[in-house]
Order: sequence, then structure tokens, then C-alpha cells
Amino acid sequence: MPGREYDKVLELAADQHAYITTAQARALGVNSDTLRKMAARNALERVSWGVYRVPTFPPSPFAQYMEACLWPAGVVGVISHQSALVIRELSDVNPSKVHVTVPKTFRVRRDIPPHLVVHNADLADDDLARVEGVPTTTVRRAIEDCHSKHLGPVLLRQAIEEGRRQGYLRADDARELRELVLG
Repeated sequence: MPGREYDKVLELAADQHAYITTAQARALGVNSDTLRKMAARNALERVSWGVYRVPTFPPSPFAQYMEACLWPAGVVGVISHQSALVIRELSDVNPSKVHVTVPKTFRVRRDIPPHLVVHNADLADDDLARVEGVPTTTVRRAIEDCHSKHLGPVLLRQAIEEGRRQGYLRADDARELRELVLG
């Protein structure tokens, strides 16, 4: 019979598309040994170093993005670049990996999972947003990042127009981004 510690884990995981980190559990008063025991009993599944998933939660279309944000351990990453466009359905871009941005000072000390691309940048508060609880860059920042990585102008124009249509971009932002993309 699951106890109070498991209930704490469930409560936080419910807000994070079934995921929780060791550090987050520790902040709730649940130690890493307890998490390992929960995983041994299949109440949790270990996804990567320091990241667990509650297997009884139904799959979410945002789960891969939340997992990518929590993977860095020690910081919360932010979905960025092409992935920030995809999560909002703003462009036909189809990245083969999930793009996540972490602070410049963060150093990866283990292998990066093959399904992730990690970018380093210090993001300002006005560059940050959330989509279904998943930390992401704003549409403007995502388009600027994609432009700097040479994403094609057709896909960028599509993201600008769709971002404007869906209300993510103000008219002046859309105009500035069109000028940036068209040169």
C-alpha cells in the first residue's frame, strides 16, 4: 500500500506529465533511497539519471518535452528552437530531436541522450513561457533561435504568420521578425 511519500511524488508528477526528479522529491522530503525502492516495486520507472516517471499516468503528448526539461538535473531546461515551434504547432518543422536550452554556466557531466539537442544560453524572463506546464521559450525567441541556426525562411515565415494568427505575436513583433527572416 503506497504511503504519504508516494502521494507526494504523485501530486508533483501529476503537474509534470508524470515526471519527477530526485531533487524535486528531496525538496518534498522524499529521499533518493525511497525513490529507488519505489522503482524496484514498479511504482516508478527510472527514465534517466535523476528522473523518474509514474507509469500509471496515461501518456501525454507533452511528456517527451517535460522529460527533456528535467533531464539536465540541477537545472530545469527550457524547450527551445524548433521544438518550441512544434509544441505550439506553429510550423511544419519536424526536428528529429528535442531541443532544450540550459544556462551557459551549466556543464553536462554525462552523456546527452541521443534524442536531445542541448543549447546553452542565459534566457531573460521575457524569453520564457509555458505550454501545458512545460517550460518553453517564447515564440519570438524560438523564431530568433531558429533563424540563427539557419532554419529555412519558408518554415520561419510560416511560424511567424501562425504565431500572429494564434495571438502569440503582436503585429510589431511579427513585422520585426519578417524583416529579420527576409533580410
